[in-house]
Amino acid sequence: MAVVAVWKCDRDGKMFEDKKAAEAHDKMLELAANITDLIERSVKGISEEHSEAIGLLLAGKSELLAKACKGKPEALLEEDDDASVTPLVANQ
Repeated sequence: MAVVAVWKCDRDGKMFEDKKAAEAHDKMLELAANITDLIERSVKGISEEHSEAIGLLLAGKSELLAKACKGKPEALLEEDDDASVTPLVANQ
């Protein structure tokens, strides 16, 4: 019987075989939670579901957004195969 080390993200329960990937995912979820909080404080009346979806979208696209903010706004118009957003189990 082989033993396989796995890392579990406590924010959403996702499992990873690579520690670096798990840490990157956790950082993305932390950014998403902070963006969600910013949106909820800034946009009165927005639902938690919508603000969380926007937070996850923006956090997942942080590199693309940084590129756009550095003078290449057309980067946001590029095709993206992974445009879906899945909600967090717990927003911490």
